[in-house]
Amino acid sequence: MSRLLFYLIVKPLSFFSLPVLYAVSDFVSFTIYFLIGFRKKVVLTNMRNAFPEKSEREIKRLARKFYRHFTDVIVETIRLFSMSKEELLRRMRVVNPEVLDPFFEQGRSVFLAAGHYNNWELAAIALTAQVRHRAAAIYAPLTNPFFDRKMKESRGRFGLVLIPKKEASAFFARPSEPPFIMVMGTDQSPTFNRNVHWTTFLNQDTAVMLGTEKYSQRLNAPVVFGFIRKPARGMYELTFHLVEDHPAQTPHGEITEKHTRLLEEEILEAPEYWLWTHKRWKRKK
Repeated sequence: MSRLLFYLIVKPLSFFSLPVLYAVSDFVSFTIYFLIGFRKKVVLTNMRNAFPEKSEREIKRLARKFYRHFTDVIVETIRLFSMSKEELLRRMRVVNPEVLDPFFEQGRSVFLAAGHYNNWELAAIALTAQVRHRAAAIYAPLTNPFFDRKMKESRGRFGLVLIPKKEASAFFARPSEPPFIMVMGTDQSPTFNRNVHWTTFLNQDTAVMLGTEKYSQRLNAPVVFGFIRKPARGMYELTFHLVEDHPAQTPHGEITEKHTRLLEEEILEAPEYWLWTHKRWKRKK
């Protein structure tokens, strides 16, 4: 069934241009919001708790904007199976790659802290062609082996190295030549309540995973935050912001607090572009 779905639907759709796929996105967005209500309760609850000052009308307007963006990201991900390198670089531009150059010249790897904001997949995939570091990302393998293999092929077409979560420690223990830039998702809900940093995020007590801080301190590798902005539909800009250039010297929790504050700043700027379908606050203090 997985092969049939991929070769009869996903792969053929990937050959269409994004303007055509956005028409599909508009239809799917309307369907899953108004007719199916896909994760609608989760989305609305998250938004109400994050923005208690907003009226119910404002919350529903924001939710509608989110679903439009959410389905855009889905069709953009489908398009990636056939997207050319030229189109990729046109749609995802790194604004200030020179921020990383001093670290590359010192032979130092870098951790890129980022949230599930705008098209985070496109940002990670486009890195390799725009920075001197070798781009890598830690990911959670899909439960379906066929789709996991196809997603790895799609994400790795332009050089992105994918590291399964269980192999992360072993990867960091090996010397890297050239140095890498490791993309770290920082906004997932932790599996457990231990070994987390508690803070206030979007008006709520929030447990934040310490992975970015822990590994960057172990390697004394600089941490940057990636702001992703969307100037137009299907067009994105990634801007690096230095969080810490000597992590080994920072107190416990400081790096995590810094990148969490930057993510919150990014979300507040345009909240419709964050992944509100995620049960971010299921862990309680």
